[in-house]
Amino acid sequence: MNRRSFKFLPAFLLLVVYLFNSNFCIAGLPVNVNGQALPSLAPMLEKSMPAVVNISTTKNVQLRDNPLLRDPFFRHFFQLPRQQQREQKNSLGSGVIIDSDKGYVLTNNHVIDKADKIMVTLSDGRNLNATLLGTDPEADVAVIQIPAENLTHLPIANSNELKVGDFVVAIGNPFGLGQTVTSGIVSALGRTGLGIEGYEDFIQTDASINPGNSGGALVNLRGEFIGMNTAILAPSGGNVGIGFAIPSNMVMTLTKALVKHGEVKRGLLGVATQDLTPELVKAFDLKNTRGAVVSKVDEGSAAEKAGIEAGDIIVALNGKSVKGSHQIRNVVGLLQIGEEVEIKLVRGEQTKTVVAAIGKPPQLLLTGGKLHRVLAGTVLTATNKQQVEGVLFAKMDQASYAWRSGLRTGDIIVSANRYRVRNLDQLKQVTDPRRALLINIQRGSEAFFLVLK
Repeated sequence: MNRRSFKFLPAFLLLVVYLFNSNFCIAGLPVNVNGQALPSLAPMLEKSMPAVVNISTTKNVQLRDNPLLRDPFFRHFFQLPRQQQREQKNSLGSGVIIDSDKGYVLTNNHVIDKADKIMVTLSDGRNLNATLLGTDPEADVAVIQIPAENLTHLPIANSNELKVGDFVVAIGNPFGLGQTVTSGIVSALGRTGLGIEGYEDFIQTDASINPGNSGGALVNLRGEFIGMNTAILAPSGGNVGIGFAIPSNMVMTLTKALVKHGEVKRGLLGVATQDLTPELVKAFDLKNTRGAVVSKVDEGSAAEKAGIEAGDIIVALNGKSVKGSHQIRNVVGLLQIGEEVEIKLVRGEQTKTVVAAIGKPPQLLLTGGKLHRVLAGTVLTATNKQQVEGVLFAKMDQASYAWRSGLRTGDIIVSANRYRVRNLDQLKQVTDPRRALLINIQRGSEAFFLVLK
């Protein structure tokens, strides 16, 4: 058949001839191209997916009732039962097994927050009860533990090696559908200032992340854990291709503290900083436009002891360049009390390096129940300098023993067990949880003693 007669063949015959002379079949895609197998994520996912779990939680929530019903005299007069009405709430999320020998599972704090029961479902269908080891609400990270029997964990990658454009895969449990995989690329790194968490250093990705994906894994093409899926930017309520994950390096640093202490004991550098604006760069006559200017140094803080002054420009922490004030907060927030941080700063025409030992932050609030059972349902704080020195009842539940004993929000403890107290540390020192608590209360211009037992 010559080329001139070829053009007169019916259209369907052209299609048959084309398919016959190619590697395609009518029913599907080619299994290879030029003798090479088509690329697929399936082999990697077969190893990775068993390490990602579904998490379901149950918590009992007290229903709010009429304030009159909280008054013990009202309830006694009408002979109302003391039983409080509660309802059960359920939530779904995801988690990542990071240690198969110990049964450690990572997830978001908001997935298991205030849960009375945590249930983990593995990819093989097993349902396991989990116990909470520790949680960090500021960074939205939590660690739970399940029985370590035939588990698979994800290897951990160095998230500092990530680059914009790297391919990534998100694994999770969106909308309670079960394990789901989406893919995309790293869209941006070091996202901060979003107001999502207290400490932010997010990986941004266009891999679809939806409700229920929280706590799931973001992995590279080798199946290594590079981040924990946490949040999405969804102005219309749906996924628009902007998702955020907490980097693996940050997660694993927090995990060590959570497993060891059950919480992250953050220290304090004692500086207030702000980003460099073009106006500040000009005012300080700076050549470098990156860094953060120190606007305040707290008296007696680690920063003051290290010689840092207001007006200094912090340009690097522990050898890593500082782009803005959020970065300083993140670096310091990952350090424990007593750890040292190397700070490179610019002061006038001089560049100097100082070392500061992270200090213990002042305790501003204390849950009364942690101090003594008779103070359960209250929140205590040190009074400010304009008030009488002592410990203030900042909050108080009207159903608490303290309220029923006659205490009220705004009352100030000026002495406890006959010792003068001016702050929370002093109150802790003189309080014995095993014995009754004698307190001297200042209420406006009045003062009185009260025994709580």
